[in-house]
Amino acid sequence: MGRFSHAGRLAFVTISFLMLGGCGRYGDFALPRLADGRNVTLRVRLDPQPVIQREPEIDVLNPSVVRSNPFFNLYSEFDGRVWHTALAESADGRHWTKKGRVLSPDASTWEGDYIAANGSALIENSKWWYWYQSGKGIPRIGLARSDDGIHWRKDPQPVLLPGPRGSWDERGVADPYVLKLGSEFYIYYLGQNRARQQQIGLARSEDGVHWMKLRSNPVMEAPDSGNGIGEPAVWQWKGWYWMLYTGRGKTEQRELFAARSEDGVHWVRVGKPIRGTEAWDSQVICDPTVVVDGDVTLLWFGGGDKPRPDEHLDGQIGFGVIETQP
Repeated sequence: MGRFSHAGRLAFVTISFLMLGGCGRYGDFALPRLADGRNVTLRVRLDPQPVIQREPEIDVLNPSVVRSNPFFNLYSEFDGRVWHTALAESADGRHWTKKGRVLSPDASTWEGDYIAANGSALIENSKWWYWYQSGKGIPRIGLARSDDGIHWRKDPQPVLLPGPRGSWDERGVADPYVLKLGSEFYIYYLGQNRARQQQIGLARSEDGVHWMKLRSNPVMEAPDSGNGIGEPAVWQWKGWYWMLYTGRGKTEQRELFAARSEDGVHWVRVGKPIRGTEAWDSQVICDPTVVVDGDVTLLWFGGGDKPRPDEHLDGQIGFGVIETQP
């Protein structure tokens, strides 16, 4: 959500572009309904130190972790001018080895020269998928694919576009989080309207490329206070769909909120906000990603000690464990 705010301050583009962005499909659907959820609450334990530090970069944020023996992490790093996607590897999820940058924006295409990052990774049948945020002026979501996580092939055009003029996501789509259930892909994403209000929506796809947006979006609306919500992480666990998402205050402090759902569309917020407890994440905790590990869920997140909207947060990546209690 931070990098989206930078784009949100740019001037309006032409109406013709906005209408082009609204040419996608809309429909009524839900995730496979769950009915055996127990009445449990979440308890989150955060490690005191970051697990991926920012040096020599200015910020490292937006982890996307997949477990494929070992863990892989496609995360965002800021070099002072551009947001790139980098790769790290870990045997236990806590101790990471940086492998370097694997994706950068191409200024000669629709991407522009500011960002190709803030993405969501999946590995299926040894094939890597990565949906990421990019775009000139107004953010859109692109797709890259790989056989090894190092060498990537980008689709030539974005796969998810902003909505039509006057819609809740007309000023951009960003921060994708993708999960696959059966043969269907589902993408949760941040959308921004012309008032720069940020909320969370849902789309569905049979191939990960062509998406149908939920007609009743957004699925999580922003509260009246603050600067909006975004950066969703969604997973199935303990008979519920769970969502962690970022809430951003008027002065750019950020914290995580939790919600649960039976169908992935209708959400109820639960528990207290999750805030950073150490100096390095005292002002910002954001960008969650999760991996279910039996009775617990492993959590990675971005943290910072400077409450800024887009970059220079002193951003680093932390780790935590989510448990349930009756």
